[in-house]
Amino acid sequence: MTGTASARDVIEQEAICLDERRWQDWLALFTEDCVYWVPAWKDDDTLTADPQTELSHIYYIDRAALEDRIIRVSSNLSPASTPLARTAHILGGIRQTGAPGPGRVTFRSSWSTHVFWPQSNLSHTFFGRYEHELVEDGESWLIARKVITLQNDYLPSMTDFYCL
Repeated sequence: MTGTASARDVIEQEAICLDERRWQDWLALFTEDCVYWVPAWKDDDTLTADPQTELSHIYYIDRAALEDRIIRVSSNLSPASTPLARTAHILGGIRQTGAPGPGRVTFRSSWSTHVFWPQSNLSHTFFGRYEHELVEDGESWLIARKVITLQNDYLPSMTDFYCL
């Protein structure tokens, strides 16, 4: 398996971990200093560019913040996530972008997530684009940065990391 093939596998594994609610396995795919960002739309054509000064749907600056969210979701401390939605992540068009730097590679892809909320018996599909920046970690790859462009950002309900 080549380096970029195994990096691509990390992106696919991430989606599987979310659908199977394997939270610790999902967290293990991220670096300690990872960035996880879902920018908001300023208008119909422009995304926010600076999560420090502009609105974001979600913005976590490290894995500790993701870990905190996992604790809330898995311990039922998040009323908006109880009961937990069922998801199916679909990935497509996963392509490496640009020339990889030493020990670093970036991929872009399209995605959709089908979400079913058992509490209300409603379903919704979210869709958009991912940008994953991965770094080499020994013989594997870890996600250093994930930017999620949510194309249909009218949110019918509480939307969390596992829905995107």
